[in-house]
Amino acid sequence: MKLLYIIGIQAYTLLIRIFSLFNPKAKLFINGRKNIYTAIAQKINPAEKHIWFHFASLGEFEQGRPVLEKLKSRYPAKKIVVTFFSPSGYEIRKNYALADVFYLPVDTAANAKRFVSGINPEMAIFTKYEFWHFYFKELKDRDIPLYVISGIFRGSQAFFKWYGGFYRTILKSVTHFFVQNEESQKLLKSIGLHHVTINGDTRFDRVYENAQSPKRLPLIESFIDGSPTLVCGSTWPEDEKILSVLPEKYPNWKFIIAPHEIHESHIESMEKQFSVSSLRFSVLSAPDQKLNAAPQTLIVDNIGMLSSLYQYGNVAYIGGGFGVGIHNTLEAAAFGLPVIFGPNYDKFQEAKELIALGAAKSISSTGELIDAFDSFIENKHAAALAKKYVDDKKGATDQIISEITKSGRP
Repeated sequence: MKLLYIIGIQAYTLLIRIFSLFNPKAKLFINGRKNIYTAIAQKINPAEKHIWFHFASLGEFEQGRPVLEKLKSRYPAKKIVVTFFSPSGYEIRKNYALADVFYLPVDTAANAKRFVSGINPEMAIFTKYEFWHFYFKELKDRDIPLYVISGIFRGSQAFFKWYGGFYRTILKSVTHFFVQNEESQKLLKSIGLHHVTINGDTRFDRVYENAQSPKRLPLIESFIDGSPTLVCGSTWPEDEKILSVLPEKYPNWKFIIAPHEIHESHIESMEKQFSVSSLRFSVLSAPDQKLNAAPQTLIVDNIGMLSSLYQYGNVAYIGGGFGVGIHNTLEAAAFGLPVIFGPNYDKFQEAKELIALGAAKSISSTGELIDAFDSFIENKHAAALAKKYVDDKKGATDQIISEITKSGRP
């Protein structure tokens, strides 16, 4: 199985190299890892100890960020290294002020040895997913504590199958698991891993903090001008197709749509779909911009505003539910917005819990979207339920910090 793992890593890297010839994201993946050890040598003093945080992508970064920032606040002299697997995380956070940020080299024995030597970690903290054989083994061989935070496991994963012996050895390198639910704890214990604590999801701490001091957006305030507003986050074409009926049906509402992909062809397609007085944010924010009419729909053609946009909403629609799965519902719920999303949410515990509380609805058609939207317009109590749900779930970060500092580290 180990041989298959190595072959799989090599095959994946080869495919990415081929895709990089015509795919911008794949090109960033390859180019970002060129000369990486030179970059590490220029920024990192290997004689100093570092705390290493690894994130698959941007979502995992936001999930683990409360732990990182609380550790930095408690131990300001400590050096932190952050790595990303995906360009969508690295490219947005490469200039993060609290850490030196790098791509994670692909998982090979040589890379693991060289990278770990280069950053000299006193501990490593991985968030939610990403279990790399050679990196984990290298940390274990050097007796460096390795923590997995906000972990979540399912019985369908290879770790828990009859053929999963090799993958179980990867997990055995972990010093302690901080998991989100009882099912994850039971699954880990079923394969002999008992160093497990259920303490929830650090995303609740992150979204709660964000909702306490959101960035004010005067242009958004001007666009809304006191109107009730639906904020649509991380939408895909399947979401936008059904959302496009709403502006004409609800002329007194404003609609803010922040799509997951902002390339020009997609934005142009959205402008055609939302033909009822739509406007790009880049146009709204242009110097000396004067509008002939008050637009009803704002298309946010940039990245980075979404978490602050929810403060201006009354209801939220979260995209991705007609694809592989919904995006972040908690950012909206933290501001007291009831949420609507598509049918593919089974892997998201918070979505199930919000539905059970009456603070969320899943829809599969335009008719169901309209029914859900109408119900949240009428049911003002749903907003309070959404906010209370997040408030009640916060606190995982403090538990993690307390546990990992028991040993005297960092």
